[in-house]
Amino acid sequence: MNNLAVLATRIKSSQTRLTRNSKIFKTIIHAIQEKKGEGLVSLDLRKIPEAVADFFIICEARNNIQLKAIADSVEMQVRKHCGEVAYKHEGRQSQQWILIDYVNAVVHIMLSETRKFYQLEEMWIDAPLFEH
Repeated sequence: MNNLAVLATRIKSSQTRLTRNSKIFKTIIHAIQEKKGEGLVSLDLRKIPEAVADFFIICEARNNIQLKAIADSVEMQVRKHCGEVAYKHEGRQSQQWILIDYVNAVVHIMLSETRKFYQLEEMWIDAPLFEH
């Protein structure tokens, strides 16, 4: 499964640019922290023309149960507090990397080994990285 391929199938909205103060951004970060997601970072992709979103939010989980709990928390909190439903989500079956796509914010929840293997932060090295 190639979770990055799903990003190429939709169009980023240039009309609604997110900031780190956006309600959806803050809600996603809070939902991950609530479920003790580790290594939580956000990549600000707004100044990268070929980027598929304004932000990537990346974290890792210790096991499959926590991985699912974080993903469920993100989707529930965003729906409850922002009224938004994910455009797409991938990876719930393999339970190694769950991607939740809110078009301008894409959440990547990974097991530690998967995160080390794909090194998303290295792929987007030009993007400012913020630790949360």
